Amino acid sequence: MRVLSESQLAAVLSGLPDRPRVVVSGNHATPHRALAVLDEVVAEYRLFALNAQDGIPDREGVVLETPFVGPGMRGRPMLRYFPSRLSLVPHLLRQSLPPDVVLVHTSTPVGDRVSLGTEVNVLPAAIEAVRARGGLVVAQLNPRMPYTHGDGVLSRDEVDYAIEVDEPLTSPPPRAIGEVSRAIADRVAALVPAEATLQMGIGAVPDAVLAALTARRGLAVWSEMFSDGVLGLERAGALDPDTPVTASFVFGSRELYDWVDRNPRVRLLRTEKTNDPGLIARHQRLVSINSALQVDLYAQANASRVHGVIYSGFGGQTDFVVGALHSPGGRAIVALPSWHPKADVSTVVPRLTGPVTSFQHSYLVSEQGAAAIWGHDAGEQAQQIIDHVAHPRVRDELAEAGRALGFPLRPPA
Repeated sequence: MRVLSESQLAAVLSGLPDRPRVVVSGNHATPHRALAVLDEVVAEYRLFALNAQDGIPDREGVVLETPFVGPGMRGRPMLRYFPSRLSLVPHLLRQSLPPDVVLVHTSTPVGDRVSLGTEVNVLPAAIEAVRARGGLVVAQLNPRMPYTHGDGVLSRDEVDYAIEVDEPLTSPPPRAIGEVSRAIADRVAALVPAEATLQMGIGAVPDAVLAALTARRGLAVWSEMFSDGVLGLERAGALDPDTPVTASFVFGSRELYDWVDRNPRVRLLRTEKTNDPGLIARHQRLVSINSALQVDLYAQANASRVHGVIYSGFGGQTDFVVGALHSPGGRAIVALPSWHPKADVSTVVPRLTGPVTSFQHSYLVSEQGAAAIWGHDAGEQAQQIIDHVAHPRVRDELAEAGRALGFPLRPPA
């Protein structure tokens, strides 16, 4: 690893091939200074990131690529969305989307090593792919980036060039837990068995569920990501002290970043491990808790698109739904409010009109109640969704539409 000034790095990056593919740390770990240096000297390139936040380049000549759309790419005309389970994204980088340069945001060196910190995710696979084809690995060394244990620890020899930048990590805006989210969380928490292993998706409902579980004991975490809710469980004594908290990336408050720094309780592993359905299934009583934008009477969930336009992507939801269903005592739960307040529409529809993100869940949950899905025939699944998940004002309408679809439905409860 050779530490350069920004002007020296600009000279190196100006020699990249035409329209290079640049893989960059996503979520709240993007190395903005290193990316800005590249953006100044490379006229046209392809930028690959997961859940990119605001602040990434937005100009003609930059083609955005991702399997999971974040606010920094959402709605952009130059977006190329690649549908993929998160567990398979490393294969994309090795096969279909090989990188020419990987920009990572790391800790400062500890001995002869640096850490990818809060964002391990698909980056080890990206680094391996770019090194296999003779490309570059560039690090933004930041004393504010936590040093985390696991698969994100790199030797100096794995990094070609680095710049030194001292800047705070970004954090997601705080989300207030509203009355509906709290009601959903209470219903979900009631479905979590004792000494469960938890996976949580991104959103207000998963955050609220963790807050509802602080009185438990012996819980564990095996998830693609976690945020401040897990720190709350730890401080409440709800987590098993002998089981590492395992994920692939984290984002949250400065307090969370301080907690994960050099913490032997926390392991951040590459996505191929955390999201492997076979490894997920090895955990006893693994409960996956994810959200959705819509569900239908076939018990299918849409967590990816709004009015047919890509909003996010599969993420790890499909991986964890499958893994949880195969876990002994495991449960796959999808939770959502019964009504979308901004659009003023029901989130339960007769049949999804767009692609399905996940299906064959254990339970669908709203603030109205919980529908038991697994083990029930299709007609009873639809009946439970109408009676226990849908908002009362649309239950008659859904029942009529369900009968037209061939479900033998009773009048709504």
